[in-house]
Amino acid sequence: MITVKLPDNSTKSFDHEVDGFQFAESISKSLAKQALVMRVDGDLVDLSEKIPDGAKVEIITPKSEESLEVIRHDVAHLLAEAAKELFGDDLQVTIGPAIDNGFYYDFACKKPLTMEDLEKLEKRMHEIVDRDEKIQREVWNRDEAVQFFKSIGENYKAEIISDLAADQTISLYRQGNFIDLCRGPHAPSTKRIGKAFKLLKLAGAYWRGDSNNEMLQRVYGTAWANEKQLKDYLFQLEEAEKRDHRRLGREMELFHIQEEAVGSIFWHPKGWSLYLAVQNYIREKLEKNGYKEVNTPALVDYKLWEASGHADKFAEGMFTIKVDEDKTLAVKPMNCPCHVQIFNQGTKSYRDLPIRMAEFGSCYRNEPSGSLHGLMRVRSFTQDDAHIFCTEDQIESETKAFCDLLMEVYKDFGFTNVKVKFSDRPDVRAGTDDVWDRAEAALKKATAAAGVKYDQNPGEGAFYGPKLEFVLTDAIGRDWQCGTLQADFILPERLGANYIGEDNKKHRPVMLHRAILGSFERFIGVLIESYAGKFPLWLAPTQVVVTNITNDQDAYAQQVLEKLKDAGVRAEIDLRSEKINFKIREHSVGKVPYIFVVGGREEENQAVAIRKLGSKDQQVLKLADAVSMLKEESKLH
Repeated sequence: MITVKLPDNSTKSFDHEVDGFQFAESISKSLAKQALVMRVDGDLVDLSEKIPDGAKVEIITPKSEESLEVIRHDVAHLLAEAAKELFGDDLQVTIGPAIDNGFYYDFACKKPLTMEDLEKLEKRMHEIVDRDEKIQREVWNRDEAVQFFKSIGENYKAEIISDLAADQTISLYRQGNFIDLCRGPHAPSTKRIGKAFKLLKLAGAYWRGDSNNEMLQRVYGTAWANEKQLKDYLFQLEEAEKRDHRRLGREMELFHIQEEAVGSIFWHPKGWSLYLAVQNYIREKLEKNGYKEVNTPALVDYKLWEASGHADKFAEGMFTIKVDEDKTLAVKPMNCPCHVQIFNQGTKSYRDLPIRMAEFGSCYRNEPSGSLHGLMRVRSFTQDDAHIFCTEDQIESETKAFCDLLMEVYKDFGFTNVKVKFSDRPDVRAGTDDVWDRAEAALKKATAAAGVKYDQNPGEGAFYGPKLEFVLTDAIGRDWQCGTLQADFILPERLGANYIGEDNKKHRPVMLHRAILGSFERFIGVLIESYAGKFPLWLAPTQVVVTNITNDQDAYAQQVLEKLKDAGVRAEIDLRSEKINFKIREHSVGKVPYIFVVGGREEENQAVAIRKLGSKDQQVLKLADAVSMLKEESKLH
């Protein structure tokens, strides 16, 4: 007798062994037709596997959240099969995993693939789906598999398998005449994969990620559970391209990047105005919430980073400078050890806690060149960083206060959909399990008290403590992880921080590391893309441009400009001898929220003609009323 437990903890019994197909059919024929794989005691496996007695089993269909990774891996195999059918011996397959939102496959090609080839590949992939080829798992021994792949000219696969242990089970999947090395699981046939996929682009990739190896061709694609999801994602990609912060940064004259300062930003006047608007907003919020701003050195003795443990974790990403025969300085990659040095000056009492120490700290990290991406990934950046030194009893109240502040800030910037992840201990970490138990329990309790719901993010904590990760969703549905809160019981110990308690004895403070925006550079990149450059008035680098119809109104245009500036409005003037429609079009491309046009009639009536970005209508107001309107609209309500 075989007993199987269902997700709702009910059971089904069988008088014989059953596999996933039979189990699904015992529930309903409809479920059996949709089934892709199954989850057995927490692990995803093929439907062809026998189910152990007493196992808990869930059938995974395209409606299941877990199905996407399976579908994407299936489609990667579809791509490889199509490539072999179309290009034969002119192409070798290497690896093809599922990734966020899709998949890729790397090929060794005698002749470079083109975008036209992607169209042919995609067409053939659809044909393979229509064939409804069975996808079957086979188990081989290592040497057999190596010889097989060598015999068919697939030397890259043979190399991968050769590196495996001699006694390791080799799992291969066959579909039609194509066979590939893979752990699985996979859908039972190509038709069940569906056709909700699209090949997107070509790129280069070194074999095994090593620049000393040969360059391969990587084909990227996306795959989804149904056509609607695919259509929505392709629309998102199209929108993302229109909103690319690098293009908008050029068009709006915000910033530029050049080879002489790779990974760093040249902020132009308008871009720096935006940067300062964000920074001044955050500074005001911090002051109101009891933070004291500090500033710490950019160059710090490498020994401090060794003492804190950062050198063990981030050595490859740190810029160092040898200044004496026995002294090496590191350009700071983060601010935390420096804040502990400020805390350690003088004696602290329990009455002084919590101490909320904030810094707009400029940090520098040696990110790989290939990972750099506009404002989103840079080597020099500034964080809205802060550290709260508190007692264990204060973790709860400080966590609640921080979460409230963070949500308030995100709302002001237009982000109301915020998800939270709880990241617990990583494999490589400092501190004992007992310390981690305390830190994780304290942060979970504080998060619950703050009324914040979260998803588990196993193993992704910092090396010194668990953390909350705050993920905001932008205007086109993309997720961006920005804010963090980390509970650290370890750095204060390593760096000798203490305070005098009520018992007149020394105690270690808890250190809460926290950021709301993360890096200013990345957050501004997110803002640019979410708003597509059309910022709310309070954020817009230039809130209004005053322009004339003819040079006869130059003096009045200057008068309008002065009135706006006196009211604190970020205003510019355009007195060029260009046609008014040309000037309006140019400033609209620059995403200026308002254009004040002045002609002879406006001057005579001490008025302005107002054009609002995105509107074809024109409104005429008295100058004083127009200035009051802008002042009111630029406030955060």
